[in-house]
Amino acid sequence: MENNRPIVIDTNCLVQIISKHSPYRPIWDAFLGKRFILCVTNEILDEYQEIMEIQTSAQIAENVVLLIMNSSNVNYVDPHFRLGLITADPDDNKFVDCAFASGADYIVSEDSHFKVLDELPFPAFNVITMDEFLVKLFP
Repeated sequence: MENNRPIVIDTNCLVQIISKHSPYRPIWDAFLGKRFILCVTNEILDEYQEIMEIQTSAQIAENVVLLIMNSSNVNYVDPHFRLGLITADPDDNKFVDCAFASGADYIVSEDSHFKVLDELPFPAFNVITMDEFLVKLFP
């Protein structure tokens, strides 16, 4: 996979990739190595922080979010459209709106709510799992 491809990562995936013992840690290491551009919004950063605080600790959550905010391979997006494409869990739409606004190549998610995007003729979104993203990163 060529460097600097824009990617959106769902919160549940981010929490899994930061663990040193996770089989998905190479995704985090690839981010740190600037192998892709992570696209985020303020809403996404807030959710990253909130969920990581619950699942890890406040200190880890703060450190990860600060690292993301200070990384040169992060694209801060301010979506002007709220597409509202995921009705089963409207909170997931922040990732879809970010992907649409940034022209992201992929949304990395394990959440089944994103499957509805496969049925849309337009706009086209490439939702992939962490396993699929690993294959793209390390063919």
